[in-house]
Amino acid sequence: MSYRELFVSPPFLFSGIQKTFQEAHYVILGVPFDGTSTHRSGARFAPNAIREASTFIETHSFRAGMEVEDLRIHDAGDLNVAGEVGETLRRLELVVRDLREAEKLPVILGGEHTVTLGAVRGVDGDVAVVSFDAHLDLRNEYMGRTVSHTTFMRRISEQIGSKKILEIGVRAACKEELEYAEETGVHFLTAQWIRKEGAEKTVEKALGFLRDAGSIYLSIDMDVLDPAFAPAVQNPEPDGLSTGTFLDILCGICDRRITALDVVEVAPHYDRGVTAVQAAKTAFEVLCHMDRSRRVPG
Repeated sequence: MSYRELFVSPPFLFSGIQKTFQEAHYVILGVPFDGTSTHRSGARFAPNAIREASTFIETHSFRAGMEVEDLRIHDAGDLNVAGEVGETLRRLELVVRDLREAEKLPVILGGEHTVTLGAVRGVDGDVAVVSFDAHLDLRNEYMGRTVSHTTFMRRISEQIGSKKILEIGVRAACKEELEYAEETGVHFLTAQWIRKEGAEKTVEKALGFLRDAGSIYLSIDMDVLDPAFAPAVQNPEPDGLSTGTFLDILCGICDRRITALDVVEVAPHYDRGVTAVQAAKTAFEVLCHMDRSRRVPG
């Protein structure tokens, strides 16, 4: 089955600009799934909310000195998700693998954070995972599920190895998760550490961790931001990062090794569009910085 058979057309195109699939380097795909949500649901509505927001914000990145309009972006639409998490992840894995084989870079708009597991499974070869998130998501099981938005990072660690995971902005965890991280070598930087040390040192620390990584999967859970900046997420946690600090760190680690990325956990019905705008802006900045890194020799 081709990935094209798994998609439905969106009512909005990301950024409002559309290249053909053949011309594109970046392929946008929505995954409107929140079937394991346990607190606030609604991330299934996020892909189109982010798309809509992206058509109303300006396309110039002052951070990167680039225009989103100049990027080769194709919006493929939304994955035709299943009601069952395992089948949805299988479909996403297939799509990501097909896109990578076509030499496209998948840009996934979630959806809940569990979708990252399916996407990482679709990335072949040696890969490190960098996740911006308020939560560790390292439980082995939660509410009878071993695959959910609270356990997916543990499943990823079992797949690629715990020492290839870096979580940034963490401020919410349970004893089980902290013990697992310590025992297996999952790396994480807390929001408190980041505020104390600053964005520049955080970037330095992250790049040191990624020094030997051949490729990077980048995952962005919008709850990494403090709820003052992003209130409409499925599992908000106080004491988070500001938008400026977050983007300074995020853009500081974007380079040509990123092989796929996602932006997840926006639940747009819980605010008046602020969080969807944050997510769209985040995607713009990441794409601009990735594209700039591709144009710089070295």
